[in-house]
Formats: sequence, structure tokens, C-alpha cells
Amino acid sequence: MNGQHENLGSGNSRSAIQRVERHVWQRLSRGFLVLIPLLITILIVEYLIAGLKSFFHAPHGLLIRLPYIEGVPAISIIAWIVLASVVLSIFYTLGALVTTGSRAQLIDFQNAILSRIPIVKSIYGVARQATDALSNSMGHEFSRVVFLDWPRPGVTAMGLVTGHCYMPSDDRMKLVVYIPTVPNPTSGMLAIVSEDEVTETAITVEEAMKVVFSGGIVLPEIINSLENRKIMRRPGAATAVTVSETRTLDES
Repeated sequence: MNGQHENLGSGNSRSAIQRVERHVWQRLSRGFLVLIPLLITILIVEYLIAGLKSFFHAPHGLLIRLPYIEGVPAISIIAWIVLASVVLSIFYTLGALVTTGSRAQLIDFQNAILSRIPIVKSIYGVARQATDALSNSMGHEFSRVVFLDWPRPGVTAMGLVTGHCYMPSDDRMKLVVYIPTVPNPTSGMLAIVSEDEVTETAITVEEAMKVVFSGGIVLPEIINSLENRKIMRRPGAATAVTVSETRTLDES
């Protein structure tokens, strides 16, 4: 009997230690995951600042060594301000040219030069696709975000409405919906569906792009809200367990 009590006591102590370890590791891992975006942002900003400093180090040195201004107080800070003003002026000029309709000419000029360099053309192509995707995510080409059954009934896909088209066979207007591919929204599928075949959402285009880029890891809060579930629930559809409910079950 004493041996059984000792075994039971040692088992309880081990389980208590395991619970404490599990609790501590859960808190540590969640705290680390919360700080990951901040750490990545700091690293990227620090890398960009270091790269810009090294890039502008030579022109900065030339500015501070110019005759008649070499002995000016705070010449180093003034030189950095001048360089930053020049760079911002270049960006502003390019933005003005793009706004006035010269974007196609600028892109053609870049393609004519960079697309002929063997290694540079691959890097340039990927970078241009990423910037095009980010510019599209600002909502200038997509009007709203909808859900639709794609590619078969029962499978819900997220789509971006790009416009309307007239179908003579049905004698009515239909929606043109772009269904982006995860995690590269520059490729995808195009669906032409009627208005009653889509489910309206309150998701913004920016939030939809975050979902696409993250592969569904970053979900908008409205998807899991009770209010949105009432809007999106269809007659006869089974009630699904949401992400927040699943997490609650796992934690309990």
C-alpha cells in the first residue's frame, strides 16, 4: 500500500511539473510569435537604412568635401538632408509622370534595358510582379471582395470583383470575378457569374490581399465575427465551427 501511494504521489508530481512546463512553453512561444512581426520589421528597416547609407556614402563624401563648404558647421547633416531631398524629388517626378499617363512608356523603357541582362531580368521580373500585386491591392482595380462556389459547389473561394459584362445568351449583366492564386495574386482564375451566385462580404481589398499573401494564416476579424456569420449563412447550410471556436476547444 505504501508503494502504491508513493507511485501515485510521484505520478502526480510529474504531471504537475509537465503542466507547468507546458504552461510556460505556451506563454513563451505565444510571446515570441507576437514579437516576430516587430522583429522582422526592425531587421528589414535596419537593413534598408544600412544599404542606403552604403549606397549614398560616396556622394555624401563628395558633398562634404566640396570647396567653400567643407568647414560649414553640421555639414554632414546638411549633406544627408540634400541627398534625401534629391531622392524624394526623383520619386515625386516619377509619380507625376505615371499619374499623367506615362507609366506604359516608363515600363517599356525599363523592360527594354533590364530584360536583356541574363541574371538581372529574372530579379527584375519577380520584383515587378510583386509591385504590381501591391499596387493592385490598393483597390484601384478591384471594387469589392466576394465569396463564391469555386471550382465546384461546396468549395468556397474568395474572389475580387473587377467589373461587369453583358451576356446575350442570358440577356442580363454578370459579374467578372478574379480569383487570385495563393500566395501569388498576380496569377489566378477568371469567373463570370451572376450576382446571385456570390456572397457579399465586408472584407476590404487590403484584407483580402493579406489573406492571399499569407496563405490564409492572416484572416480578417470579420470572417470570425458572429455578425458576419449571420450574413453569410445560407438556408439549409450546416453550421460550421469557426476558427475562434476551434482554438477555444484546443486550448481547453
